[in-house]
Amino acid sequence: MPMQADDIASLIREGIPGAKVEIIDLAGDGDHYRAVVTAEAFRGMPRVKQHQLVYAALQGRMGGELHALALETRTP
Repeated sequence: MPMQADDIASLIREGIPGAKVEIIDLAGDGDHYRAVVTAEAFRGMPRVKQHQLVYAALQGRMGGELHALALETRTP
C-alpha cells in the first residue's frame, strides 16, 4: 500500500527536527512524490549527505511502501 503524503512529511519532520517539508504528488497516484525539504541541519553539508539524512528519516521505506521520491533539499 502506498504511503500518504502526510505520513512522508511526518517522518521527515520527526527525523530532521525543525525541517519545513512540502510534499507534492507528481502523478496523482499516491505513489510518485516530490519532497522539498528546508532545514538548518543541511547547512555546510554536501547535497549527497543532505539526501542521505532525508532517506534515513524515512526509516527504510524507500523502495517499499514509498516507490518514488524526487528530493530537493535547501537551507533556510
